Amino acid sequence: MAQQNSQKILEEARRVLSVEAETLSTAAARLDQSFVDTVLALHSALKAGGKIVTSGVGKSGNVAQKVAATLTSTGSMAVFLHPTEAVHGDLGILGPKDVLLLFSHSGASQELLLMLPAARALCAGVCSILGNPKGTLSAQSDAVISSSISAEACSDNLAPTASSTLAMAIGDAIAMSLKSLAGFGPDHFARLHPGGSLGKRLLTKASDLMHTEIAMLSPDESMENIVVALTKYPHSGACVVDGTTASGKPRLAGVITEGDIRRAISRKEGFFQLRARDIMTKKPATAGADIKASDALELMEQRERQLSFLPIVDSEGGCLGALRIHDLILIGLG
Repeated sequence: MAQQNSQKILEEARRVLSVEAETLSTAAARLDQSFVDTVLALHSALKAGGKIVTSGVGKSGNVAQKVAATLTSTGSMAVFLHPTEAVHGDLGILGPKDVLLLFSHSGASQELLLMLPAARALCAGVCSILGNPKGTLSAQSDAVISSSISAEACSDNLAPTASSTLAMAIGDAIAMSLKSLAGFGPDHFARLHPGGSLGKRLLTKASDLMHTEIAMLSPDESMENIVVALTKYPHSGACVVDGTTASGKPRLAGVITEGDIRRAISRKEGFFQLRARDIMTKKPATAGADIKASDALELMEQRERQLSFLPIVDSEGGCLGALRIHDLILIGLG
């Protein structure tokens, strides 16, 4: 019985997804100039300093709220306006440079029709995404995109399923088209999503994570002092510095890591007679303070022997601090 139920569940799920996938495919093929007109009208409003105001009721209202969020997060200023609240004072959100973007499956939502006469007088234009492109709302819209469907994915053809999926997808297509027209790229996206992984990858710099209190040793430092320094500053490495730069920063001459210590110990005899210059890596890999943390991680990983310690230097080779690969992984880059 359990196996039969599982099979029925999977069959129903696959049927629903197939119906919705076919709905999207059909809609993509019938996109026409009305879609272009809508995108250009919205783009013009945004360039003029206006915003996009989405609206709808019921499931269409839920779609309108989601589309407003997608638009805003991809560089197109947008807000959601509930049509019922609109006629009770919230129409004040509309400005003369704004464009209304309406969502309605029936194409004749009474709440939208009640709002429209006053709304049209306050904004620059009205665009609509209608399940019935010949509905009453069509006559009051400057551009209409059809979101008509042959049937819902609901087996009773009642619950908004394929229709809401299509309306949301058209909203996404509008948002992505506006994003492309505005030249909104990954760096812009990251500024609006500083808490996400992309934001961290694009906004976090080496200077944000580097340790400034690190072990700095002279080339003549003894092995005993090197071990003590690495114990005091447990950053998996130490910078060997020799002299100063014109700006007064200690000049980087090399790097000693814990791996260098282990390899030196393997020599056994004469270990404590060695000096920093004898075991350090000369001309080590380095990075500037303004390098993106993600690029620093790639520099440390994309090599024959992965680095765990990366000196951060200025343009003169002055040592500013160091990055640990552990810190990059901790913020979610690894």
